[in-house]
Parts: sequence; C-alpha cells; structure tokens
Amino acid sequence: MTQDKSRGWFRGGARDTTQLDLAHGTPVPRGAADGLPAEAPAGEAYHDTVQVDRSVFAAERVPAPAVSSGDRAPDPLGDTGSVDVSAIRLRTVEAHLDEILGAVPQPDPIELAVLDAQGLLCAELVVSSRALPAFDQAGLDGYAVRSADVAAATVEAPVELAVVGQSLAGSGEPAAIAEGLAQQVAVGAMMPDGADVVVPAAWTDQGAARVGVYAALPAGSYVRRTGDDVAPGDTAVQVGTPIGPAQISRLAAVGRERVSVRPRPRVSVLCAGAELVDIGTPPGPGQVVDVNSYALAAAARDAGAEAYRAGILPGDPRRLVDLLESQLLRSDVVLIAGTFANGGVDVLQEALHALGGMSFTQVAMHPGPLHAFGRLGPADVPVICVPGEPVAALVAFEVFVRPAIRLMLGKRQLFRRTVQAVSATQLLSPLGYRQYLHGQVMRHPDGGYVVEPIGDGDQAMLARMARANCLIVVDEDVTEVSAGGLVTVMPMLLGG
Repeated sequence: MTQDKSRGWFRGGARDTTQLDLAHGTPVPRGAADGLPAEAPAGEAYHDTVQVDRSVFAAERVPAPAVSSGDRAPDPLGDTGSVDVSAIRLRTVEAHLDEILGAVPQPDPIELAVLDAQGLLCAELVVSSRALPAFDQAGLDGYAVRSADVAAATVEAPVELAVVGQSLAGSGEPAAIAEGLAQQVAVGAMMPDGADVVVPAAWTDQGAARVGVYAALPAGSYVRRTGDDVAPGDTAVQVGTPIGPAQISRLAAVGRERVSVRPRPRVSVLCAGAELVDIGTPPGPGQVVDVNSYALAAAARDAGAEAYRAGILPGDPRRLVDLLESQLLRSDVVLIAGTFANGGVDVLQEALHALGGMSFTQVAMHPGPLHAFGRLGPADVPVICVPGEPVAALVAFEVFVRPAIRLMLGKRQLFRRTVQAVSATQLLSPLGYRQYLHGQVMRHPDGGYVVEPIGDGDQAMLARMARANCLIVVDEDVTEVSAGGLVTVMPMLLGG
C-alpha cells in the first residue's frame, strides 16, 4: 500500500467504489457532464474532483433517490453550509480520504499487561528464552511404556506389563522404567526415563498392578517432546500479529507479563448545534436529542479506538475554545458532527479557525456532502468534521473515520470487505454524487448475494438504519441501476 497523496491509497484494488455491470446502469461519459475531454492530460487537478453541471439536476432529467431509498436527493443549491457552491467542482471521496489518511498520526508503541493487550497489534518481536514444553510430557491419560515392549500387541493377543507407580501433572520427581514395565500417567505429567510412547487408557484393560495393552504404537505416540512447541530462540509472537487468546497463552507460556503493542487511538467525539439537548433532557419545540455523540463514540469503539464522548459543544465562544483545546490535548483525533451555518457567522467555525483553521469542502457523496478537515493545536491533532444528520454522520464515519482508526492501529486491512450483489429493486442516484444506501444483503439459494434498500420513505431514517446490515454503493457517474444489476455492498458487521 502506498501513501501517495494523489489517491495512492486506492491503487491495487483498494478503492471502495462500486463495481457496476454498466449494462444495467446509466453511466454518463466523462466530458458529457463536466465539459472536459474524455482523455485528460496527465497531472491535471480535476483527477481529484467531480465537475457537476447543475442544470442536470432538474427533476425531469435525474431521478431523486427518494424513489428507491426514502432519502431526499442532495440539493446542490442548498444544504451548503459555509461553502460557496458557485464553485463548479466537488471534491471526490478518494481525495478527501487521502488527505485524512495522510495526516493521522502513528502513535508510539506502549507496553501493556498481556490481558490488556488483547485485540491490539504486537509491536515487538517476542523471542522465547525457554523451551515449550520444558520437559517430555504425556499427551493424554494412559500408560507410559517402551514402544519395543508393545510392538506385537493386538486385541486378540494383548501384551501384559507390570505397572510401577503413577505420574501426575505437577509431580517433579524423576522416574524411570525398564524393559517389561509401564507407568500410569496423567495428561501433562512428566514422562519417565526409558518410556517413548503413551498408550491411551482406552486401549488397555486399565489394570492397576499389571496392564494388558491391546495395540502397538510407534515411538513418540501421544508424547509431547521438549521444545516441540517453542524452542529457546524461537519467535513466540511476530511484530504486527493481532493479540488474541492464542497469542496471550503463548506470551504467558514464555514468561511475558507485559508486551509492547500499538495503542488504541484516543478519539474525542463532540457534537455542534444549538438545537441539541442531552439524552436525559426532554426536547422542547425545535430541539432534538443528541444521538450523534453516542452513535459515533460507539462506532469508534467498535473500530478499535478508545473513544471519549465529550458531548454537546457550548455556544459561548470562550467556553467552546477551552473545550476544544482540552480535547486536542487528550486526543489523537477529534471528531465533530454538526450542521454548520449557511452563509452566516458560525461560532464553531470561528473557534476552529482560531485554533489553526479548517478546510470546509463539498464532497461528492450522498448523504451529507459538507465535510471539513484540519490539523489544530500545537500538536497538529487531526480534526474531522462530519454532517450533523445522524444517518449521514454514520455513513461519513464508515467512509472516512473508520479507515483512519484502523490505520492508526496498524491494521493492514483498512476498509471493510465488499461483495458484489444483485440488486433486488431499481436503484436511482443523483448524478455526480457517490450514493451510500442502507440495505439488507442476503445470500441467494443459488449462490451469490442479493441486496435491497431499506424502507420506502415512510419509515424513520434511524429505524431504517437500525435494520440495515450493509451499505449499497452507487458511483458518481451512475444514475440508475435496474433490478438484477450488480452493485457493490459493504457488509456492516460489528468489528468487521
């Protein structure tokens, strides 16, 4: 993976865009919509922008996504925040994501107790200084014998051996057996000298003084030899290995109480809006409950971050700056969801400008095209602003914030895995915007996947989102996908 600033994160097939069977869609040729030549000269800036002729958004020319999804179409003449939409170009999803991924920090490794390291990536090469197991031990309950003594044993003609003693797990007393002898052993017990095989108890008559053995076994059967698992100097855990139960057991076995790991990024989540009230306050006329700070904090934790819900931003400019400064000091990333002023003075935007400045931009995506990004404070902490509408906020998190968190964690797979699915219904999308629709994807009995959007416009947006198990992605140059057409879907599994 390359970190090239010009969409390098998407080379080699990593781009999370729709792979459409264009025979079922309505693509618009390059140049027809943006006035540019079909073959653009290398190095031109428009590779990171989408040019939109606003006249094509007339209702009779481009169908609104409300027909299929229940969402209203993005209005290029409205919902613009402080961004001047007289500018022709919209920023591409890739360009905005590239900027974020290129700016997020790489936290230094920290040392944690092995149990606290669960779920993180190992940041050191752990080498064993001891052998595992440290001695020859029985692999199951039975009798330790010499393989030569039972070479002729069968069910019809069992071999009888004298039983001398018993070895239990944890007993450190050395023992030995000679020809014609056996020792009863428990799983994990030290093998007596001279024995090279354990006969399972079920393959004997389980005698106490003398035992009849019904099967011949080759040397080494059901015996764990010294160093079979790990020898001194062997690697116990590699750098970059996710630490799960198996790795924790290995670390404990080689005597490591602590291990160096890539830490969870600290993400502060805040929400802006004069209309917001906290969850315990009954909303008055014109007010809404702040759901974004809870939803985004939960999404950040699911992605692997250590998320702090800082809540609703105050309207007082001084208190607002103080709160932002405190979150910049404690965080690796600050995430803000809000509805920004439309051409007027916005207290939050003024505060962000005072702390270093933010770049507000229109991204060619629906829902929620207005986004912002900047690095603020003395430590240049990345600050990501996403739309305030709850559905748009969580879509923006999936597209921009989740990959950034996984990059900070050191994950190799930044994006959710996608699958191709057959659309069960017609999908309509606004030209020039990459649309993300909540849907339900199912396996088809004949193989493959089938997907359909959630809701028909009569169901509340949060209710539709709660029922969805995927996002359907429709690219910018496609306005219609017929029923039976192929689309890319992004399954939304917890931790996936």
